[in-house]
Amino acid sequence: MASATAESNVKYFAKNEIEKHNTRESCWIIINNGVYDVTSFYEQHPGGEEVLLEQGGKDATETFEDVGHSTDARELMVPLKLGELALEDRETRKPSVPDEPSSWKSWLVPFAIGIMVTLVYRFFISTY
Repeated sequence: MASATAESNVKYFAKNEIEKHNTRESCWIIINNGVYDVTSFYEQHPGGEEVLLEQGGKDATETFEDVGHSTDARELMVPLKLGELALEDRETRKPSVPDEPSSWKSWLVPFAIGIMVTLVYRFFISTY
């Protein structure tokens, strides 16, 4: 059941309630602990309604993030949001930390390979 907090008027939905909304007539999905009713969005979704129906009643966070949705796509979600997943139904996920491109490890291997290729090239050029 949905409940609201007095402070922020955020509605919280239990996972078992969301799971009931997995049909063409009523399709809810969970993305980053937000609950969205995507029923009215079938025709606008670039991937088609099948993609949404496949995720109906489920946590679609991983699928959503894997596709790499744009900022515009995220803005289109705002009016579809019903509320939040109940705190007791949330899974604790280890936040993904992107690799730092400036890390010395990211350039060390290509640099070492470049030196080896240069040495091999010079060796063969000097012998001929």
